[in-house]
Amino acid sequence: MEKFEIEEKVVQVLKTVYDPEIPVDIYSLGLIYKIDVADDATVAIDMTLTAPGCSLADFIVEDVRMRVEGLECVRSATVNLVFEPEWDKDMMSEEAKLELGFI
Repeated sequence: MEKFEIEEKVVQVLKTVYDPEIPVDIYSLGLIYKIDVADDATVAIDMTLTAPGCSLADFIVEDVRMRVEGLECVRSATVNLVFEPEWDKDMMSEEAKLELGFI
C-alpha cells in the first residue's frame, strides 16, 4: 500500500475519535497537525488539544494511538502531543464551525 493510501486511512480513522466534551471529531476540530507515514508503515502523528490542561489528554492520545495501530496497513503508531502552534477555533473545518455554532 502506498504512503498516501495509508495516510487516507489514518485520516478516516481519526475522524472517528472525539473529545468526549465536544461533539465534533478531532480531525475536523483541527487538532491533528501532522501525519507522517514512514516507508515501513509506521505512523507518527503530531496533535494538540483545545486546552493544554485537558483532563482527558491521556485518554484521547491513547485512543488515537490504538485506533491508528488497529489499521491493518499500519505497523505501529506514535502520537506526539504538542502545543505549538497553540490551537484556536480558526483551525476547525467549516463543518465543525457550523456544528458548534461558530458560523
